Amino acid sequence: MSTAIKQAHQKELFGQPVGLYILFLTEMWERFSYYGMRALLVLYMTASALGTDDRGVGLGWTEKEALALYGWYTMLVYVMSIPGGMIADKLLGQKKAVLIGAIILCLGHGVLVLTDTWAFYTGLGLVILGVGLLKPNISTMVGGLYKEGDIRRDKGFSIFYIGINTGAMLATLVIGLVVAEWGWHAGFGLAGVVMLLGLINYLFGQKYLKEVGNLVSTKDDVNEISYGQLYSKLFVSPKQLIIGVILLLISAYGWYELGWAYGLLFLFLTAITALLMMIYKELDSQVFKDRFLVLLLSFIMVIVFWGAFEQAGGLMNLYTDSKTNRVLLGWEIPTVMFQSLNAGFIILFATLVASIWAKRKLKGKEASSLFKMAVGIIIMGFGFVFMVFAAMQFEQSGTSSMIWLVLAYFFHTIGELCLSPVALSFITKLSPIKYASLMMGVYFAATGLGSKVAGIVGESASDFGEYAVFLGIFVFTIIIGSLFIIILKPLKRLTHGAEDNEREMLEQEPYELADPDINKAN
Repeated sequence: MSTAIKQAHQKELFGQPVGLYILFLTEMWERFSYYGMRALLVLYMTASALGTDDRGVGLGWTEKEALALYGWYTMLVYVMSIPGGMIADKLLGQKKAVLIGAIILCLGHGVLVLTDTWAFYTGLGLVILGVGLLKPNISTMVGGLYKEGDIRRDKGFSIFYIGINTGAMLATLVIGLVVAEWGWHAGFGLAGVVMLLGLINYLFGQKYLKEVGNLVSTKDDVNEISYGQLYSKLFVSPKQLIIGVILLLISAYGWYELGWAYGLLFLFLTAITALLMMIYKELDSQVFKDRFLVLLLSFIMVIVFWGAFEQAGGLMNLYTDSKTNRVLLGWEIPTVMFQSLNAGFIILFATLVASIWAKRKLKGKEASSLFKMAVGIIIMGFGFVFMVFAAMQFEQSGTSSMIWLVLAYFFHTIGELCLSPVALSFITKLSPIKYASLMMGVYFAATGLGSKVAGIVGESASDFGEYAVFLGIFVFTIIIGSLFIIILKPLKRLTHGAEDNEREMLEQEPYELADPDINKAN
């Protein structure tokens, strides 16, 4: 055993790098601010503008209008992770990007305290920009704390995920009570205060993050290529160019048929797709190309999962507010507090679920990331069975029991634990090193697209009813999860054993995610 005195960035706590807990606390307070506001958003927009709601004056929008903006907002929050990851990779490094993102978030939540309409839109815009810089890069830094093959990586991400959900649970428990007592904008203000706590924690914990998140110099790397160069090579790559032109035409059609907002979204996705095609072409080994392809296919599961899961902040939130009997022992539970169920279940079961998968892995049983993600979609899908029962009960009696919501959130949580922290870890294992933050950004963008899908699906309840929507989500998620299990073997072959040599690491050396020796092709 080594007897050398470890520097701050090498120290461990409970078998994990101390830096993990600095990132844990930073993300916890950032997620408090985000999920607290997310829980209020749809309710605030649909509250009466005439001041008849006890919680204060709202915007007076219809449910369909509110769900539409909710879908755009939650999508853009995560889609901005792509430019956030690119800026970190090429200009700032992850560490500085997280810092700047945290500062912008403090400003955004502060602006939302104001009651003017301009402040509402400006605050949302600043939150979108701040999350775009912080979210993908802090997750990449977590991966950078571990060596290649360190079996603690998945458990580390699960611990990090507990931080995310501790913040979410505290937010949905506390902010609901604050709004009930002092109104909507007091809730928005509280979100800003806790974001400031996250920023202070991050600043004071820098000594534990010395070796991760730094900008990697590529000046002497003859293989380094800029994003601009990748785009320029598109014009001499016939196949990729043809696909790009087709996508541009689809974007133009979308602009004409659906409006400028969807047109801009399609153009942005076209630009990202073109970049990903050129990155794939420029990768210098078939191993890298195959792994890159598997990553992109795994994002399909991410979009489907979050397209269903994000009903929690939209359609399920409205359903809880208007169609659920929330009275317990004579006290009516605030609507927002039901969203704490998901975070509470995660805190209770995250380590257990991660340990179960780790034990299966060590026993040689199927426990690949792709398998976990597919199982997660199926489990989450079964949660909507209980929402179907809730809708049936409401149609029969004019109200529904809160037990259906509790059961739905429980299944959603177990599904989330099988997919979300695993996907974060999976990306750090398979991503090409020089595009690590970009690929984390693409993952969060896929999450954002899922959120937009959730908004569109939620809007459809106005036409088809909650029963049809919940049943449709259940059927679709079971089908998608089952399909990925069917094609699991060929997908695992394309990873070229990226997860085959994971093991216990008893000694942890300083490690930088962007170490050029990692994931070299054989």
